[in-house]
Amino acid sequence: MAGFLDRAKEQAQQALQQGKGKVEEVQAHRAGGELLRKLGAAYYAEKRGSGTAQATQDALTALEAHISAHGDGFLHS
Repeated sequence: MAGFLDRAKEQAQQALQQGKGKVEEVQAHRAGGELLRKLGAAYYAEKRGSGTAQATQDALTALEAHISAHGDGFLHS
């Protein structure tokens, strides 16, 4: 009986870790999408004359940092 409970506990912990990993993946995906949106908005504002090249560069830098940390999977969905 103890072996069964140990296995069940181990499986539950594995499922919990997988769930946490998926949540982190979704959060990184959303953050990447938001950074991409901000880059687009900064670029649009710059081209319309109401934004600056520096704001566009800052948005690009933030997006590149996110891609370095989390990959570019959000760009492919």
